[in-house]
Amino acid sequence: MTTQVLEDAVPTVLPALAYGRTIERSLAHRSAISEVFVTDVQNVRPMAVTAGIHLPLTHLYYSDHRPRPKLHDSLLLLEAGRQASIAGGHTNAGVPAGTVAIVHAFQFSLRNLSALRIGGEPGPPRIDTDFFGKTARHSGRFRKGRLEQRIFMGDVHVGDHSMDVLFLKGDENEILRHAQRGTPAPLSSEFTEWPGVVRRVAPELVGRDNPLNVVLTEPEFAEGSVTAQVVPRFDNPALFDHSYDHLPAMALVEAARQLALLTAGAASGATSGSGSGDLFAVGYEGGFQRFAELDVPLTATAERTPASDGRYTVRVGFRQDDQEIAELTVTVVDVSHLNGF
Repeated sequence: MTTQVLEDAVPTVLPALAYGRTIERSLAHRSAISEVFVTDVQNVRPMAVTAGIHLPLTHLYYSDHRPRPKLHDSLLLLEAGRQASIAGGHTNAGVPAGTVAIVHAFQFSLRNLSALRIGGEPGPPRIDTDFFGKTARHSGRFRKGRLEQRIFMGDVHVGDHSMDVLFLKGDENEILRHAQRGTPAPLSSEFTEWPGVVRRVAPELVGRDNPLNVVLTEPEFAEGSVTAQVVPRFDNPALFDHSYDHLPAMALVEAARQLALLTAGAASGATSGSGSGDLFAVGYEGGFQRFAELDVPLTATAERTPASDGRYTVRVGFRQDDQEIAELTVTVVDVSHLNGF
């Protein structure tokens, strides 16, 4: 195997970025134009790109949040980073079209939250990405990769994202899926609603207004923890932009966020009336061990640590058929007072 290593030097002048339209949707692996948030990708140096980002002011999913002041959604920035890495990987890092990237682990954190106030942006958003890859000696194909991203609003550094991925060809992914299941996997397009759904969590308890965006049902509260079933709506176009044979990673991250808000809200007493209040998720990290199947009940359990400096840290574990699917940690803060964040 050979490893491509990036230079540490960052150029003082970045290429000019265009913001007039979004990139071709296939480069971001999206079906709907409305779900594309990258406007331009420019090469900075070998294995490094910068990308212009469009952050919609009104969106069925990413704008549906109760906390005030109103900030750009952390998962919108995470999704924009994911798209920038996919597009940059195809156009500038030598990742062939049709490659399946399986996320193994990731870390995402926000800072300088005041710069994320909607309507008060200090400048156009962009995401800088460095790619690290290992190529097979004979084929030259990337087998494993890592990306590191820095997110900016104008000149203000507002976030960081890193991700470790495994690259597979389409047939290799099918072999892996069959090895895990033993049977062909159903597609999300074959479902209208999860069977046996009894009671979805009230939207205000997970920071939402629109019930379409609630992904949890039947919560059970214990001392310091909450357990719920993960059941996103298949007709949610943001979570299911196209057909999947598993629950996508972003759906699990959303479930972890909602469980974290529910758990932290219970700790602060917010669930007694006003829901999750002004709690806002600023950080995510964790890993994925297996695909989350569509036709098997998925249970998530959140455990919180005591609040520290206005922050709650909530660990969320996902299980299916008594097997661990993923483990994520979410950091939540109260943004009613932005000082210190």
